[in-house]
Amino acid sequence: MTVKRMDNVGIVVEDLDAAIGFFTELGLQLEGRAPIEGDWADGITGLRGMRVEIAMMRTPDGHSRLELSRFLAPAVVADHRVAPVNALGYLRVMFAVDDIDDTVARLGKLGAKLVGDVVQYENVYRLCYIRGPEGILIGLAQELVRQ
Repeated sequence: MTVKRMDNVGIVVEDLDAAIGFFTELGLQLEGRAPIEGDWADGITGLRGMRVEIAMMRTPDGHSRLELSRFLAPAVVADHRVAPVNALGYLRVMFAVDDIDDTVARLGKLGAKLVGDVVQYENVYRLCYIRGPEGILIGLAQELVRQ
């Protein structure tokens, strides 16, 4: 076996506090925040003089994490937050939730917007995409029938 697990998904944001608040409301827990810089960080990213503040968020089951990053240097060079759902590259992170309507309502109070509609796939899932803080695309899935 070559992969033991998926450790985390990284998302770059402008407002780290707002992103932490959004993902906390979704149910993730803040593991910690830290500044990252130095030769080792430059080496892994290929960005010389990199300075970033990260926040690590853990899912309630403890199996997955999001690494939220706010770059202080160098300046951000591209912005994919408004790309449509059929754009090449990273698309979204999908979260399983107990109650999709309640989740959409709670996150809506933090500015989240539905991309399309909440839809039902057969008798198995209710699904939707939302745009969260800074336009980050998030998928929500409510399982209707335990398999």
